[in-house]
Amino acid sequence: MNFVFISPNFPQTYWNFCERLRRRGVNVLGIGDAPYESLSPELKANLTEYYHVQSLEDYGQPYRAVAWFCHKYGKIDWLESNNEYWLELDAHLRTDFNITTGVQLKDIARFKSKAAQKIYYAKGKVPTARQHKVTTQEKAKVFLEEVGYPVIVKPEIGVGAEATYKVSNDAELNAFFAVKPAVPYVMEEFVTGDIYSYDAIVDSHGKPLFESSALFPPSVMDIVIGNLDMPYYVLPEVPGQLRERGRATVKAFGVKSRFVHFEFFRLTKARKGLGEVGDFVGLETNMRPAGGYTPDMMNFAHSTDVYTIWADMVVSDKRLLPESGDDHWCVYYGRRDAHTYAHNDNDVLYRYGGQMAMTGRIPAALAPDLGERMFMAHIRSEKELQEYLKYLSE
Repeated sequence: MNFVFISPNFPQTYWNFCERLRRRGVNVLGIGDAPYESLSPELKANLTEYYHVQSLEDYGQPYRAVAWFCHKYGKIDWLESNNEYWLELDAHLRTDFNITTGVQLKDIARFKSKAAQKIYYAKGKVPTARQHKVTTQEKAKVFLEEVGYPVIVKPEIGVGAEATYKVSNDAELNAFFAVKPAVPYVMEEFVTGDIYSYDAIVDSHGKPLFESSALFPPSVMDIVIGNLDMPYYVLPEVPGQLRERGRATVKAFGVKSRFVHFEFFRLTKARKGLGEVGDFVGLETNMRPAGGYTPDMMNFAHSTDVYTIWADMVVSDKRLLPESGDDHWCVYYGRRDAHTYAHNDNDVLYRYGGQMAMTGRIPAALAPDLGERMFMAHIRSEKELQEYLKYLSE
């Protein structure tokens, strides 16, 4: 099997996907804009070949790279980046080289456009916030008469909290339209709730082979804007209604043969037309693994290996790794260099060292979301969870 991995060096943990594929006899062929010398030893050891391009944004360059791999190794069976940013590039290359194991270019809109996603949520009977495609300020005010302030405005096609704003009054609305970038935007009613994820690895029939859930107490947008600490955690199990609505979303969007990361609000305040306190409301779909170190957190929380489950899905279209039965919380806490803490890093390691799954500095590209220093711990009870979060945040 020939597998082309687009930008396998980012995030840095993605060498694990390559290693699990290589272990199963797959030719892993990398294409990226990072020089070969800059790749980690782990990644180099698990690539059959790496084709360096000056830019992945210039379509002709990755196109020529895939053509070279076809010439040298034969037909390409899979092509994937597992990265939201390159979702359209992946689809374009698959379409041009007749690689049928992933999303094609004609289907990409429903995965990238926040407006198009609403249609599929409705198809799956998953409630979502009301939305308006931003055109003129006058039409925005008509939408605001319906939903009221505050609202969230964000690019129709974008990743994470990039260029996202919370608009709470007329003055902020005026300020947004004064600086609005020249890209399509959508405006959504503000939903009061905690953000949960539904994470899954799905086979070629749309059946989840693995499921997990994480809770993000503050939104990533608040983290970035406020330069706040970043605490979040993977749960021991997926809440019942979230599992049901996550699976309905998979089916409605026609997801097949991939890792997905769907975000939901769990309402902390009832909202007419959306649900009661505790209900889950669709936020957005991401057709890739959860960001940062969350795949590793899933491994720690469920005593498993999602990289192996994913590789077996690619090669065998089934899960070969049994469930462990040892499920608990895995908690991430990202601290900021700009903040001073009552308990320094050494204090944290002294108190929780025996439970620490991973710790260290965060790459600069991820620091705005995740903080500069991370502490990732195994937690076995709700009480211990709260004590851990309190201790690191003081």
